[in-house]
Amino acid sequence: QVQLVESGGGLVQAGGSLRLSCAASGLTFSTYTMGWFRQAPGKEREFVAAISWSGGSTLYAVPVKGRFTISRDNAKNTVYLQINSLKPEDTAVYYCAASGYRLGGVLSEYPYRGQGTQVTVSS
Repeated sequence: QVQLVESGGGLVQAGGSLRLSCAASGLTFSTYTMGWFRQAPGKEREFVAAISWSGGSTLYAVPVKGRFTISRDNAKNTVYLQINSLKPEDTAVYYCAASGYRLGGVLSEYPYRGQGTQVTVSS
């Protein structure tokens, strides 16, 4: 049974930083593309960032490029999302997800998804 468990969310002031973590189990982590998505109230879930199985390639959504950094530690079965220069519009539930496809941002290609961690940014 695949489990993805996110942590690290919280309430932070605009301009602050957070580091989200996602611990994976029940899958051969080092063979999966990992991604982060987010969903703000009243909006659809959107792609944030993805990292290839080796960690050698990354992909970012335009709104977060330059502020967010995705990384992974295959020895720990964990993927991270470093979020800097937070803005109120970054407020959302952040989800990690695993894909057997190549690097991409299409949610339907990520069949395994966590329960999410809330990030709230105050102005």
